Amino acid sequence: MNRLLTVKEAAELLGTWETSGERFPRRLVAERRIAFVKVGRHVRIPEDALATYIAERTVQPVTRSRRLRRAA
Repeated sequence: MNRLLTVKEAAELLGTWETSGERFPRRLVAERRIAFVKVGRHVRIPEDALATYIAERTVQPVTRSRRLRRAA
């Protein structure tokens, strides 16, 4: 079974707890940008949904091949 995280735990994993507290994960839920589960009146975020959210928004670095120019 997938672990269900509280909004605070999700904020800590996202690294937003120190700056914005629970606001960022709650905004993700309100805007339906992340999957969540309602348990009574409480909101829980599946750990897999959080991992998917992070993976989808991870930007890979651009690697360039170094071409050596010849002197004229």
